[in-house]
Amino acid sequence: MWWRDRQPYLASRGYMLRPRYHAGWKPSWLGTNVDPEYCEDSIEQLLPQILDARKDDGTVVCLKKLKCTTNEIEIARYLTSQSNPRDSRNHCVPILDTFHDPIEPETTYIAMPLLRPFDDPEFGAFGEVLDFINQTLEGIAFMHSLNVAHRDCAGPNIMMDARPLYTQEWHPVRRNYTTDGVYELQPRARIDFPVRYFFVDFGLATRFEPGQPRRVTGGKGRDQDVPELSNVVPYDPFKVDVFILGHLYQTDFHEKFHGLDALVPLVHSMTAVDPSVRPSAQLALNIFQEVRNEIETATLRRRLARRDESFPERVFNDALAAVRESAKSLAIGWMSL
Repeated sequence: MWWRDRQPYLASRGYMLRPRYHAGWKPSWLGTNVDPEYCEDSIEQLLPQILDARKDDGTVVCLKKLKCTTNEIEIARYLTSQSNPRDSRNHCVPILDTFHDPIEPETTYIAMPLLRPFDDPEFGAFGEVLDFINQTLEGIAFMHSLNVAHRDCAGPNIMMDARPLYTQEWHPVRRNYTTDGVYELQPRARIDFPVRYFFVDFGLATRFEPGQPRRVTGGKGRDQDVPELSNVVPYDPFKVDVFILGHLYQTDFHEKFHGLDALVPLVHSMTAVDPSVRPSAQLALNIFQEVRNEIETATLRRRLARRDESFPERVFNDALAAVRESAKSLAIGWMSL
């Protein structure tokens, strides 16, 4: 097993893998009456090229192995180098460390913070969606200002630092449970504990030199609904990023939840079939912020009602949300006395 064979080397660099990936590991449930479901070392990794590790200071990070021939490392380091990490508009995942594999020189590792999918846990309030849209448009506009097009900024490549939502660490694979994989965790609401979103996976990203024609070819990408993707006809990858985000806002928010019609004009412009009529990322951000500024503050806490809720479910969930908001307001009032 790849990771097991590298465990001593990774430990020498300050990265400790979970017991399952140690040399000589034996399942802890063997010879017992314990259900493997309750044993942490029964939990396997999700993707073969990615594994969590704990640093000497206790911080859990994500290790990813890459071929040295990819430009992903170069672009990722560029986006988080020099003054870029200090810019609040930068939503590119920080690269904490890079190092080569001791056995296969053509393989490199990058260490990144341990993040969660952007929609895990689910969104619960209108203002949470607006914050997500603002951060992602801000992040892609920042990337474009550095002449970098992501080209694959779909949902699976947007993650979040969810630490504000949890009072305990979560398991890197069984994310809704404690680090031993046994006890379920209850998240807090993002509307009360805001999170920060990050773009990850720069495997398709392209960096352009000043004055270089901003055209690419290629049909790869998670969002295959982008109309101009082509292996033959060159296209503008920056307008592709705009389409992908607009399509995400449409499918993951407007089509799933009631009450987001204010986003429709922006989404339609971002997903125009003709790339030349789509706004730039910066213009899309400006338009969105104008829309957001027209929304009353009280509306931000409104519960997101799913379109697939039945009428009885919606009535019950609305009532439950109202009770929770009232209880929260009372608690804040008592604390201020």
